[in-house]
Amino acid sequence: MKNKIFPVACLLFFISYSCKNNPDPTPPLPDVNNTKGFGVLSQLKGIWNGPVTSTTPLGGYMEWIVDFRPISENQISSKNELDTLNDINMSFFIALYNNQFRVCFRNGGSFNGLKRISYFLCDSVNETASENYYRFIEIINGTNRAYTEVVFRNNGDSMYIKSYTNKYNTLPAPVLHMTWSSKRQDTTSSQPAVALFNFPQKSMTKDFSHAFDGMPEAIFYGLSNDPFPEADQPYLGQSHVTYTYAGTYSPNPAKKVFLIITTQPLISGITFNAANLIYRSRYVVLSAGDTDFDFNYMHPGSYYLYAIYDGDDNMTASSGDWVSALNTSFNLGSQGNISPTTQINFTIP
Repeated sequence: MKNKIFPVACLLFFISYSCKNNPDPTPPLPDVNNTKGFGVLSQLKGIWNGPVTSTTPLGGYMEWIVDFRPISENQISSKNELDTLNDINMSFFIALYNNQFRVCFRNGGSFNGLKRISYFLCDSVNETASENYYRFIEIINGTNRAYTEVVFRNNGDSMYIKSYTNKYNTLPAPVLHMTWSSKRQDTTSSQPAVALFNFPQKSMTKDFSHAFDGMPEAIFYGLSNDPFPEADQPYLGQSHVTYTYAGTYSPNPAKKVFLIITTQPLISGITFNAANLIYRSRYVVLSAGDTDFDFNYMHPGSYYLYAIYDGDDNMTASSGDWVSALNTSFNLGSQGNISPTTQINFTIP
């Protein structure tokens, strides 16, 4: 009898000892099919355009063009530049945090040359026949620090983004930071990536279980410790764009040049096709003496490049301005690097 009791006693002791030394075993993963905010992924795809109002020193502007496309089966992203000092990257993907799957919103870029990246998790969803609402809160401090609301109306063809911040913890509660009211211009540009990845899929992009341990907030200013840096984003490439002036054109370096990249041509024969302005994907404003620019974090696809010299400083192409009068086309592959160039060679009558 003693021989039978002894092994059982040893087994019970081992189980008890193991439990005491492993009081918090890793919990099983939740069901990714229950990802909070998953519906926002399919609604974001396309080229969007609309005005921005802002409380920042940049103020507001009449157009902000954003080209959202999938970059994996569970992530959709965009990047935009205003000039060499100001750009913004927005990305939505599925993350694991606190043993929950949620859509994460990665937002940030350069503001007057200073880098900042913020991470938000979806905490509120309201999907109805007339409106789809998603709220994303700063991961560590929630709505006390910052949050963003994304709303779709008009059968998904109108998108409204509002962001709120307590301004670097100087206010007791967040206040309105910016509002973007946009309309979907095009969905054809995003369709190849949608088909390639069978987007969107309910699978994990990033495990953030310990990504923010010990941090006071999920906002990064020194980007060396960013848990999902721009360089690690999949699928995307870079275009090193250059332009020249035809021999009869002598630019004033104090003037501005617009570099515009579209997904459909703006010129048919010798006719400018204004209707195709809805296909603008990327653009940047440069000093007229800066003749090159890197469009990084760029979606693979087919594009057309144009350059406009703004001689009258009215921030649009108008009579007397100089333009590149040809459709300069190029194709960017997955994680590719290409160097298209165009020439400013025509004066608008």
